[in-house]
Amino acid sequence: MQSIQMKEATCEEMQILGLSVRTNNADEMKAETAKIGSLHGTFNQKVVVNYENGAHLFGVYYGYESDHTGDFSVLVGTEESALTMTRAENKASLDTVALSAGKYLVFSGTGEMPQVVIDVWGDIWRYFSGESSQGKPKYQRAFTTDFERYTSANSVDVYIAIL
Repeated sequence: MQSIQMKEATCEEMQILGLSVRTNNADEMKAETAKIGSLHGTFNQKVVVNYENGAHLFGVYYGYESDHTGDFSVLVGTEESALTMTRAENKASLDTVALSAGKYLVFSGTGEMPQVVIDVWGDIWRYFSGESSQGKPKYQRAFTTDFERYTSANSVDVYIAIL
């Protein structure tokens, strides 16, 4: 059973290293054109994220063309201090993105992966479209940098930049 919660947070800028792709929500809804799932798989083959030692996996959404209908970039990665590379990889082969400092609305979920992430994003889309039980949203998305922060193998916090 999963549970999803929402809260406001302020974050400092942080550098995340990882692998990235350019995509859009329309492509991600079709198995034959989706890229994010395979990006996670490729990253997990190259880098070990040690949750027990306080490391986190991040999925960073940035470079928005417009809003949720346009293209955007996704980087799957972790903080440099938490990187443990496989022997064939090195840090120079990774992309870097800065998580923007600022205000975020954080949606948290616990449950079976990847379903809990899909469910949390469903709640996010319902909230910002005004279709949630809360009605019209109190916050507006900034479409700067949003990110998923995986805190364990079955727990995720999704940070949505707000105005």
